[in-house]
This record gives sequence, C-alpha cells and structure tokens, in this order.
Amino acid sequence: MSDDATAMAPWVTAVTRELGLHDVDTVAAVDTVLDLTSDVAHGVSRPGAPVTAFLLGIAAGRADEPDEAVKELAAKLSDLAENWDG
Repeated sequence: MSDDATAMAPWVTAVTRELGLHDVDTVAAVDTVLDLTSDVAHGVSRPGAPVTAFLLGIAAGRADEPDEAVKELAAKLSDLAENWDG
C-alpha cells in the first residue's frame, strides 16, 4: 500500500461504512484508483481524473465481480490515458 493510501485509510474506512460497502475490498482498490487518476491527470486532464474514477466505480459496481473489475477496467483506462492524443 502506498503512503497516500495508508494516509487515506481512516477516510476510506469511514466512507466504506457510510456507503454500506462492507463486502468490497476498498483498501486494495485505493492504490489502483490513485494510479489510474494519476495517469488520467497527466495524460488527459486533471478534471478528467475524478470523473474517470466515478465512471470506473459505476462500471465496477455493475460487474459480477466488482473487486476484479476495478483492477481490469483501471488497467484498460490507464492504457487509454497513457496513449491519449486527444
């Protein structure tokens, strides 16, 4: 877990509890989402980063296996962002 993810752990735990996401491995997803948003912020646009994370969350929530979907979809979106030529 990255230093950023460790520092955010109490916040992520509180949000998870508030949203009733007790069955989701949010701790593992934090580094994945942070990496994705960094790729989008640097490769596409800073405002695109939170929007992309939001859309990733919707897509993962619709998947049969949300934890796996986060990893797979984030990898696809990171590749897209890294190769983005707008």
